[in-house]
Amino acid sequence: MNKLLMVATIPDTIRGFLLPFASHFRHQGWQVDAMACGISASPECLQTFDRVWDVEWSRNPLDPGNLLVAPRIIQAAVQEGGYDIVHVHTPVAAFVTRYALKNRRQQQKPQVIYTAHGFHFHSSGKPLKNAVFLALEKLAGSWTDYLVVINREDEEAAKRYNIIPSERLCYMPGIGVDLNYYSRDRISETAVERVRQELGLTPTAPLFLSVGELTKRKHPEDVLRAFALLRRKEASLAFAGNGPLMEQMQQLASQLGVQNQVHFLGMRRDIPTLMCAATTTVLASEQEGLPRCVMESMAMQTPIIGTSIRGTRDLLAGGCGLLVNVRDMEALAAAMAWILDNPQGARVLAHRAHRRVADYELSQILQYHEALYAQAMPYKALASVARY
Repeated sequence: MNKLLMVATIPDTIRGFLLPFASHFRHQGWQVDAMACGISASPECLQTFDRVWDVEWSRNPLDPGNLLVAPRIIQAAVQEGGYDIVHVHTPVAAFVTRYALKNRRQQQKPQVIYTAHGFHFHSSGKPLKNAVFLALEKLAGSWTDYLVVINREDEEAAKRYNIIPSERLCYMPGIGVDLNYYSRDRISETAVERVRQELGLTPTAPLFLSVGELTKRKHPEDVLRAFALLRRKEASLAFAGNGPLMEQMQQLASQLGVQNQVHFLGMRRDIPTLMCAATTTVLASEQEGLPRCVMESMAMQTPIIGTSIRGTRDLLAGGCGLLVNVRDMEALAAAMAWILDNPQGARVLAHRAHRRVADYELSQILQYHEALYAQAMPYKALASVARY
């Protein structure tokens, strides 16, 4: 039996992105386990994986405490589990796990695979921070069997800085979006009307939607300030997501005089319906890997405004959406106005994006993983291997 251990810093990452991978490989007869901080308290993870392992670490990638206790837990789990592949995600889990297993690299297994969901060093980052995180990635690269990158900027950076030999560097277009789930065909008009009624909107009132955590790197305050600059009393703005900036954002909405037009929805389970109800989605991040909310919006045929950063540029290339510079709130407001004033042009962008999102479909990404795992385990034959 092939054995796979998936590792992430927190169970939210596993629940949000990795459950389809676990189900896919378990269906093929694999044993698939998972490790994260507090994962044993997640009913979804307990149901999806054969076994879960709890591990303690901080989400701060520079916290030296991460290297004191967690490595022993990881080493014991890997020895007991007898895994063929340990696939790590997110910076803390990826670095600590690779550090813990660095002396096993000369052995046949486990093979250690790291999917970088956006390097912490990037073209928009501060020089000192970039230097620190680049040094850490280069160090950990020597403990890595295969490195998976999900955008072209990271692929180029991995090659330029020789983080890992090119034959062990794999580009994949993200971790997949389920086009059966994110489809307008499965959202009823009644569901859309219900959401609009919840927000107090008329059937034709414009709605801007921002999906994601309210955190500093996503700059939700820029979306809010741009919306205030728009000065369209008929329009509304909704934030779907929680985060440390929630209270600050609510106060800012009042200071800007748009509190009656802005809705803070918290965590939502009906993102496809919200996207159907929205006129456009807006993402103002300064750092992403390959933003899932943009792919979801592409699949839902909802026009997108994003910042010109890695990942988002990949997705919206070729006129699949509107791009503005990071922190340029006037340009962001102008893009919002263009969407409202050019409904036919906005539909063209959305249709173009919908055609493009097929390249990021989940079933295709699963096939890429099958191929990578087969390459990583030449000593075992997989039942079926997809070319990539």
